Parts: sequence; C-alpha cells; structure tokens
Amino acid sequence: MKGKMAIIGDGEGALVFRSVGMDAYAAEDAAAAARLLRELAERYQVIFVTDVLAAQMEEVIAAYTSRAYPIIVPIPSVQGGNGYGARLLRSYSERALGMDITRGGRNSDGENNAR
Repeated sequence: MKGKMAIIGDGEGALVFRSVGMDAYAAEDAAAAARLLRELAERYQVIFVTDVLAAQMEEVIAAYTSRAYPIIVPIPSVQGGNGYGARLLRSYSERALGMDITRGGRNSDGENNAR
C-alpha cells in the first residue's frame, strides 16, 4: 500500500483535488466509482469519495469498515454535497461513543449526553 491519499469524484470536479497533491480519479456513475474503489483499496490508505457517489454505493463502502485500511471518507464535491458524509459521521460517532459529537453531545433522541 502506497500510503497516499486519493479521491474518487464525479466528473471533472475530482480533478480540482490534484492541485493539492492528491491522486484524483473521475467516475461517471456509482458503478464506475465502485470499480475504482475496489482497485484503489489495495494502493491507498485514505480514499475520499464525493458524497453523491458514496451515497449510491453504501454496500461497497460498508465492506471496508471492518478493515484498518483504506479509510474511506465521503466529502462534498466542489459543486456541493448532499449531506451523506455528515450523516455517516453522525452514525459512526453515535455507534462508537454513544453520542453525536456533531450536535454538541446530543444523542439521536435530542438528549444531552455531555458530562
């Protein structure tokens, strides 16, 4: 594994990330993104996926959650996002910590869990 970061994005938006030194790969749709993810998972430790694509390939991404690497991070594209990455972070934090760290320590019922 190279140890580098890569991004899989929808269309030319992914190419913007090359300017910050990331390896960028464009995918026309979720099926192409899933194929790329499977290929890149052996070469990269961190793979960012634009959240529009990530939301359409939840099952593929879920297959990697029990592994140490790659870490797959949904992010908004340069055109904006759909909130999938934020919802996923909220779900992970509630599962791991028992509270939602993105809403000031409140759980999904709105109760304050901050101690």
